[in-house]
Amino acid sequence: MATIYKICPAPLWRAAEAAGVLRGLPVDETDGYTHFSTGSQVAGTLRLHFASVEGLIVAAVDTQKLGDRLRYEPSRGGELFPHLYDVLPMSAVLWAKPLAIGKDGRHVLPDEVS
Repeated sequence: MATIYKICPAPLWRAAEAAGVLRGLPVDETDGYTHFSTGSQVAGTLRLHFASVEGLIVAAVDTQKLGDRLRYEPSRGGELFPHLYDVLPMSAVLWAKPLAIGKDGRHVLPDEVS
């Protein structure tokens, strides 16, 4: 099983849980797909797009449950990032955890992020 990660503000995540799907963040809606990161990309995504933002959730997603709607496409520096051309069904989520901010001002990732 391959795992990818979604970073999301907690209120939006709670609404998605209640709805059964995540329709995405505003940037996802603008771009036409939901942005994800692999385990090795999460810290960079947090640093570049969510620096010092409090109240975030990181969710692990099972790629096998997304089918061909998931594509790996070039982004930052040509690196391949996972993009989902659909809503994210909560049934594909393995777990979701809040992200704390450490004393150094960086987000502290759960040990499960690999």
